Amino acid sequence: MVAEPTPPSSSAASAAAEIHPERTLWLLSIAHAVNHAQAVLLPLVYLQILSEFHVTLADVATLAAAGAFASGIVQLSFAKLTRVVSRRMLLASGGILFGSGFAAQAITPSFPTFAAVNIVSRMGGAPQHPVGNGLLAEQFPEDRRGFAISAHISGGNVGTVVVAIVGAAMIAAFGWRLVVVAFGIPAVIVALAILVLVRETGVDREAAVAHGTVRNAFATVLRDPAHRWIYLASVLGGGGRGLGVVNLFALAYLTIVIGLPTETTNLMYGALIVLSVPMPLVAGWLSDRIGRRPVIIGVYVGGAISFVMFLLAGSSIAGLWLGILLMGLFSFAESPQLQALLADVANPRIRDASFSLYFTLAFGVGSLWTAVYGQMTAFFGEAAGLPIVFVMMAASFILAALAVIPIPEPSREGSSAIMPGP
Repeated sequence: MVAEPTPPSSSAASAAAEIHPERTLWLLSIAHAVNHAQAVLLPLVYLQILSEFHVTLADVATLAAAGAFASGIVQLSFAKLTRVVSRRMLLASGGILFGSGFAAQAITPSFPTFAAVNIVSRMGGAPQHPVGNGLLAEQFPEDRRGFAISAHISGGNVGTVVVAIVGAAMIAAFGWRLVVVAFGIPAVIVALAILVLVRETGVDREAAVAHGTVRNAFATVLRDPAHRWIYLASVLGGGGRGLGVVNLFALAYLTIVIGLPTETTNLMYGALIVLSVPMPLVAGWLSDRIGRRPVIIGVYVGGAISFVMFLLAGSSIAGLWLGILLMGLFSFAESPQLQALLADVANPRIRDASFSLYFTLAFGVGSLWTAVYGQMTAFFGEAAGLPIVFVMMAASFILAALAVIPIPEPSREGSSAIMPGP
């Protein structure tokens, strides 16, 4: 296990009085809501460009994987950048690129230009998870950290709910090009608010620099068995992760394989997304009390069961609804708890390196699942390939659960976090 952190310097400790963790959490959650709103809007946009740009589902899946991979690779750089640039600045600049890039999709004339702008926008969203979670881990104590990170994730999922309710109707009424502009501008506004209103002490930065080079930090991370098991679980769990995987392929399965009318698929898609808001909060509350590991394993097993039940439902509307509800309960709850466990394991000296590598693997390497699933639909055909995809999702969650079993949970005695002010 990684050694306990050293006490913060007096200058960093004096700056703690200016920190408002709840304000930080609120702004990060709003930024995350916009981030997720765009992520959930994209599958609806992709369905529109299939015919407009004359592309296939495999093309779209490859684009989704490429965007996730590019975003993941960028996240590795934050281990170094957080030592020389404030987290606030990274979050703000990334949000501006993210929002303006998303809006710029509206003026693309073809699939290649759409894909290029899409990938650049996804790269702009890269700081949200590693940099945002690092900031929350610095400002919240361990006995509130699981809930704080879960609130950050659930706040993001509020954006998914908004799109689930109004996204399809807005595209039908105004067209996808105007809608991407409407969802891109808020990201820029929130990014500017973070720049103006968020403060940080630099405790983690001082500890990281004192510990040594970035290479030393990565070496410390990789020597720790707990880190290695968490990283393995994140990559395996990426095969059935809710946002970006399940929401994309569930919508495609209901539309292409089952052939349900648009009204029904939109309703089911909305229900799937709505459940992504409360479940991370419930899981975070539980993990703060009974431990991260049992909650994570339970979520993985429940998610695997949900994928199988969804597939076995066939064309039964009742069975499909049950599968949708179970997927909503489990497939969105694993990631924030795995991140909270990582925050417990990683002390301030290596926290940014730890999160950077985690999200590089989870969203970079993990994104290859989407590419593999896309190739499965291309090789077997969409009608035969999509059911295979859900079998693979279930298998990925079972393997991820097995990877979590060896992870020891660290003691929660003491905390290097900044206690929230009144």
